[in-house]
Amino acid sequence: MNLTKDSINKDPIKQFSLWLDDAKKLDLKDPNAMNLASSTKDGVPSSRMLLLKSFDKKGFVFYTNYDSRKSNEILQNPLVALNFFWDALERQVRVEGKIEKADKVISDKYFNSRSRLSQLSAHASKQSQVIKNYDELTDKLNSLEEKFKDQDIPRPDHWGGFIVIPETIEFWQGHDGRLHDRLKFKKEHSGWIINRLSP
Repeated sequence: MNLTKDSINKDPIKQFSLWLDDAKKLDLKDPNAMNLASSTKDGVPSSRMLLLKSFDKKGFVFYTNYDSRKSNEILQNPLVALNFFWDALERQVRVEGKIEKADKVISDKYFNSRSRLSQLSAHASKQSQVIKNYDELTDKLNSLEEKFKDQDIPRPDHWGGFIVIPETIEFWQGHDGRLHDRLKFKKEHSGWIINRLSP
């Protein structure tokens, strides 16, 4: 099915929700997987795969260690890009925009919904930092298990959410012969402007 300005939802967040639902119906592994690209203030790029945890009209939310490499880059340069790709559907969504820390209340709520092991891991891991061996990590985890035995585990200050506030969102639908559909939404003061791009 071709994407047209008439057939696509005029709200790109609602359109994204429709496509994500289509991916979920296929029972794909981690249909909410996305690539996050960031760069240092000097423009040195890096990217990694993450899981989208929620989204709304404001933007796309994920959680991480605030002391990690990606967080350090984000805090230096808040311009980032996301890429969702569902091969089985020949679909891709690209998001570009600014990123900021999520509200502490949101981070607390999500942290409290995680498994106990995931909560302990957030305390144990000094993400992106060099460690001697895997035992160092498991020893730390065991120590934390004892420390928090029979009590709730609080969210560590160095762990929480980020929200990507989109400025552009592009929907890509693959077709034979590489004559793909590309519709790009650009945020303007009056709303979203839609343009068709050549494949």
